[in-house]
Amino acid sequence: MTPPPAVFATCRAGFEREAATDLLRALGSSASEFEVEPGSGHVTGSVPSLSAGALRRFLAAPAIFARNTCLGTGPWTLVSERSASHRDRVTPLMGAIETLGAHAPHSPPWRSVWVEFPDTNEGKQRSSLARALEGRLAGALDASGRLDPTAPSRLHVLLADERSAFVGTSDAAATLWPLGIPRIARSRAAPSRSAQKLAEAFVVFLGSREAESIRAGQRAVDLGAAPGGWSWLLAQRGLRVTAVDNGPLKGEVASDPLVTHVRADGLAFRPRRPVDWLTCDIVEQPIRIAELVAGWIADGAARQAIFNLKLPMKKRYDEVLRCDERLAARLAGAGTRARWRLRQLYHDREEVTGYLRRDD
Repeated sequence: MTPPPAVFATCRAGFEREAATDLLRALGSSASEFEVEPGSGHVTGSVPSLSAGALRRFLAAPAIFARNTCLGTGPWTLVSERSASHRDRVTPLMGAIETLGAHAPHSPPWRSVWVEFPDTNEGKQRSSLARALEGRLAGALDASGRLDPTAPSRLHVLLADERSAFVGTSDAAATLWPLGIPRIARSRAAPSRSAQKLAEAFVVFLGSREAESIRAGQRAVDLGAAPGGWSWLLAQRGLRVTAVDNGPLKGEVASDPLVTHVRADGLAFRPRRPVDWLTCDIVEQPIRIAELVAGWIADGAARQAIFNLKLPMKKRYDEVLRCDERLAARLAGAGTRARWRLRQLYHDREEVTGYLRRDD
């Protein structure tokens, strides 16, 4: 029996409700039901019907909390309760893939096949199984001519557990890393792990524009800089940084000639002349940070900004929407054309990172 059409995505454990809200927002009335298991690191929902137009809108909708969002079918049974010792999961998976590929818009070729699992302690126990299955599936699909590195869609298998899986496809341009986790190396010279967060933000938000958007010689202001992780990364890229924080900078960034430490209140500081970049990692109410950053862009004090919104314990999605609305209102009120995006990065915890760019 073929499982019903489904949508599935991974997310940070503990943010399953927010990820499901993400998908419902994108699907509108097309989704009838979502299963949310707190702490599972993934969400799944049934999709009775989805028109071509609705599919395009869904794939183009920028997710905030959901990672690697896919459409397909599932769950497919890989190992039955009666045959727990049976370990041939490739055969049922190939059958599921054959069924999926027979229906548009899932038809092959696919750019690649990824076998994924939730980013949880329990999910990571399936990493060896996922690697083994991925290698065998890729070999079989490549041999049959169903993989093409230039194809627009990607094939995904999500191991919901060791016995069942979801199979689907995604827009390959939107799913850049397995599990939605970029591989960002941490430098021992960085004064804090937050440098990885900013590095990930550059990759996620700027993409192919990263090299042209971040150039040596540009000027940046880093609000809430201490202990200096973001200022350090900016200086590593050759930017001249004004690091604003009443607290001390630590490590080599404290003596970096490209970094000027200003002991001041980040919420009140403004530079004498406009800068290319504003970064902000101040622990403050998210709505205040949204207003602050929008003000910098609207007033022309900065051209681009990356900032963190520290989320409350409850109504986290509602708070993100409030901040989004505040950004829109502040910029529209100033007559400023700009674009922005909010997303929970892999290196985020109880927060969401934003990118805002002024369009002149």
